[in-house]
Amino acid sequence: MDDKLSIRVNVADRYYPLRVDREDEERIRKAAKLINEKVLQYKQRYNDKDVQDFLAMASLQYVIKALELENSHDVSPVTDAVSLLDQKLEDFLNNDNNNEE
Repeated sequence: MDDKLSIRVNVADRYYPLRVDREDEERIRKAAKLINEKVLQYKQRYNDKDVQDFLAMASLQYVIKALELENSHDVSPVTDAVSLLDQKLEDFLNNDNNNEE
């Protein structure tokens, strides 16, 4: 059985037909809602601009946020610190064992 669902998503007063996995439908609709809310904010603030400008600014804002989240999940500083601590403990234990002999 095909788990795909045909939906229509409204983004900035345009409808887009999509074929999505059922488990992704809610997330896609929520994403469209967030974009529409951001576009509406820009429309209310800057009435002399085009909808394309609002979409571009909303896209830029959300991609910047996504990149920040992506970077905040970078665990390499933590793993580097743990590796350094592990090395120091190993050196300490090796020195302690040498002193006992």
